[in-house]
Amino acid sequence: MSIWGSINLMDPSSPIQGEMLLFHDHAMIMLIGIFSLVAVLGIKLCINNLSSRSIHEAQTLEILWTILPAFLLLWLALPSLRLLYLLDEQSSNGLILKSVGHQWYWSYEVPSSSTHSFDSYMIQESNLKSGEYRLLEVDNRPSLPYNNAINVLTTSTDVIHAWALPSMGVKMDAVPGRLNMMGIYANGPGVFYGQCSEICGANHSYMPIVIEFISLKDFMSFFGF
Repeated sequence: MSIWGSINLMDPSSPIQGEMLLFHDHAMIMLIGIFSLVAVLGIKLCINNLSSRSIHEAQTLEILWTILPAFLLLWLALPSLRLLYLLDEQSSNGLILKSVGHQWYWSYEVPSSSTHSFDSYMIQESNLKSGEYRLLEVDNRPSLPYNNAINVLTTSTDVIHAWALPSMGVKMDAVPGRLNMMGIYANGPGVFYGQCSEICGANHSYMPIVIEFISLKDFMSFFGF
């Protein structure tokens, strides 16, 4: 999760978030290069005494400054499209977690275990234990197996919410009357935090998301498979 002083994205906990970090670095290389070039040219134009008012019909220059930005856009667009298609990939036989947004809490259900459905409310500050995070802890955490494909289904019973786990690279709208689905894949065990990312009313800031990833053996034992 994010900590004080972090100036970059969260450390990736899934393959998708790892790809997002690579794309971020890829885009930053291009942006820094463009900024450096424009800054150098701007400084040179400010400090030299030469004039370019006599240059007419500089077709070579015009071709150059048309082709170069087009090449840079392609350099940015191709990995962006690849990442977009990776985000849409879903496992046909992955475990399903159903998440329903309410004002202002989440309810969860694992369809493969019809008896395992529960509500997840934020723990009030006065009830926090030592080491727990303010505004992020919940009373019931969904437990899922790591190193396994999982499809998360989201919807809402009232207004639009958004189910988001930043370290997993997931942000998905929960829309009333509609099902949205995204795949997640945890690289290892741990507890991962998120929050509703769509303004949904007065208590929008008080409906956190907490997912705990455990081993497949512990998961099957917990659900009685």
